[in-house]
Amino acid sequence: MEMQNQTSFTEFIILGFSDFPKLQTLIGLIVFIFYSLNIMGNLSMFLIICLDSHLHHPMYFFLSNLSFLDLCYTTSTLYKILDIVIRGNNSITFPACMMQLYLFICCGCTEFNLLSAMAYDRYVAICNPLRYTLIMNKRVCILLAASSWKISFLRSVMYTVLTSQLSFFESREINHFFCDLTALLKLSCSDTSTVENVLLIESSFLTVIPFLLTLTSYVYIVSTILRIHSAEGRRKAFSTCSAHLIVIILFYGTIISLYMRPKSMYSLNQDKLFALLYTAVIPMLNPIIYSLKNKKVKEAIQRQLGRKRLPY
Repeated sequence: MEMQNQTSFTEFIILGFSDFPKLQTLIGLIVFIFYSLNIMGNLSMFLIICLDSHLHHPMYFFLSNLSFLDLCYTTSTLYKILDIVIRGNNSITFPACMMQLYLFICCGCTEFNLLSAMAYDRYVAICNPLRYTLIMNKRVCILLAASSWKISFLRSVMYTVLTSQLSFFESREINHFFCDLTALLKLSCSDTSTVENVLLIESSFLTVIPFLLTLTSYVYIVSTILRIHSAEGRRKAFSTCSAHLIVIILFYGTIISLYMRPKSMYSLNQDKLFALLYTAVIPMLNPIIYSLKNKKVKEAIQRQLGRKRLPY
């Protein structure tokens, strides 16, 4: 009870980019621009898919989930940088920190699962086009999306509860721009081996599985595309999954660069820059990539804009 009371009233100090005091305002401005573009892009994509009946198909259903996810992802992580720059407030209460940790882990895990579901959707569309509507029916799509969110909710609860039981008495300064799990484990004066072992075992199972499913789907997709005889047919088949493939490469490439480097190459400043990349830049690029690479999305945008025009 004593530890719980002391921990409950702990306030952490988010250092952000204090290592670069002269650049912190500039970084805050850049983050604000990225965040604004992310809100506009993903919110627009989400609303267009919901409002336009021509986009009520499995691929766009998953894309609307991804857009909503990116809105939550960036809002849960980037707001503290803006709070530090605009209000000069770099403190965060323990409950708020745990909530931020929960949302960050939940969004990250959900993105892994959703990208895997989207890869499966593209696999069915290209490798089994005649059975696509039968396999990817409304029930299956809802089940895949709901499972992606539900599994992530449960994983996030487990990590958050385990982290909340740690002690943070020796130092309150989190050398990051949000309550990242790795930063909190480094900060804790408790034995973190239990959390680290759970993280290693559970992540090896529930993170590797979506990756392998995504990889397997694209192995079959590429194999099928290469067997198409006409160049025009190959181009059309590849164009249906190129946007999703770009997003997968960006997301997994950043995560692998951040978490699978040799320990000798670890750097807190590099970690923060990589984290900024996958919490600010990639979510901002997702709606741009999908809208530029998808003819139906561009047509839907034109239809929705056309409806808003005033008659003269």
